[in-house]
Parts: sequence; C-alpha cells; structure tokens
Amino acid sequence: MTAFRFIAAPLLALAAGAACAQAAAPVTATASWARATVQGQRSTGAFMTLVAREPLTLVGVASPAGTAELHEMRMDGDVMRMRAIDRLELPAGQPVQLKPGGHHLMVMDLKAPLQPGASMPVTLTFRTAAGEQRQLALQVPVSATPPKEAGAATAPAGHGGHKH
Repeated sequence: MTAFRFIAAPLLALAAGAACAQAAAPVTATASWARATVQGQRSTGAFMTLVAREPLTLVGVASPAGTAELHEMRMDGDVMRMRAIDRLELPAGQPVQLKPGGHHLMVMDLKAPLQPGASMPVTLTFRTAAGEQRQLALQVPVSATPPKEAGAATAPAGHGGHKH
C-alpha cells in the first residue's frame, strides 16, 4: 500500500499540472461583451479583443448558453454575408478584434434570454504552433451596448455605416 502511495501521489500531481497547463492559453481577452437578447430571440453575438503572447490559432468556441461558433461577416458584391469559419489566426502580440460586422462569436439556439448585467460562460480553444490545444475560460458580460474600453471599433454595426 505504501508503494502505491509513492507512485500514485506523483502521478496525481503530474495529472493536475497537465490539467492546469491545458487550461492556461497564452492569450488575453479584453473588452469582452455579449449582446443582450429579448424574449424569443434565439441567437446573439459575443465580441472581444484577443492578444496572443505567441502565434496561436483560435479553433473552437463553446458555451453552455447555446451552440457557439466562430463567424465572419464579409462583403460578397453588394451583400454582407455571415458564415461560420473553422479557425482564426492570432499573430503574436497583435490585437485581433472580434467585433460586430467582422469576426465574432455567434451563439445560437440560446437556452434562455441573455439579460443585461448577467454573464455568459464561454470557452475558447486555441492550437499552438506545436499543435497543442490550450483553452481560455471566460465569463463574458452581457450588455445592450459595448463596454467603454471596447471603443468605437466594436460599436454596434447597424447597417454597416451606410445612410438611408
């Protein structure tokens, strides 16, 4: 039994260390927010600025609030189109904005309305240059408008800035 303790304890410590390393992605997320919803609305967007300390690729997003995907909005002729994408490159040290009208997180099939002042759990999954996966767990504040620190770059995009 004593031999088991001497073997099991280091293995448990190693496993715990590996779990902590998996959870610590070398990236920071700032000015995060998710757009509040109204009763009956089944989807929303989440936005933030990501800065990676090393080259990373955002390869996944998950939330218990609903089905989460990474999306982009892009002009196709005269029409703005939104589509899911499977990855987003994050160069080391360069801010990458997830914002309305551009790359963003889309959360669909919401289980409940998102009220201003609440928060939505989101887990981002990244792939390193070595092929390892890292995760960043966030509590994204829910708001009808972007936070002040998000600046004008993440202001809600009504009609892409064109006038009627």
